[in-house]
Amino acid sequence: MSVVMQGFTREEIREFMHQYYLQPHGTKKAWVQAQQVPVWRVPQWRKLVYAGDLDRNLIPRDHGSMTRTYGELSAFEKKRAQEIADHQAEVEQLKDRTRMLEGSNTALGKAIGLLHDLNVSEPETPQTRDPKHP
Repeated sequence: MSVVMQGFTREEIREFMHQYYLQPHGTKKAWVQAQQVPVWRVPQWRKLVYAGDLDRNLIPRDHGSMTRTYGELSAFEKKRAQEIADHQAEVEQLKDRTRMLEGSNTALGKAIGLLHDLNVSEPETPQTRDPKHP
């Protein structure tokens, strides 16, 4: 069975369902109405996103015990939200590290530039004796 998306992209539908499951109990219906999406469309999109093939716009038949419960879907969304938060935290850490390394790189570049400006040669290394020839 296919579903009419009616002006929504696949990513918008995925994000809508993600936000839907993050809403507190008792506020979902009002939230859906505020998003200007018909309430009857939510079950279709839920099946499409979690049990179907959103890319091909197909919903599988209802197989009773094989269908996921609301609790499973909610747990799936909470886990997804946690993974996204962890990913964002890692991205921020990497950005901070990048800024720090860029600052070090800039400082080293300036130091090298000053050495060239001062025309200072590198220190000479002392000659060592060859261990084979005493």
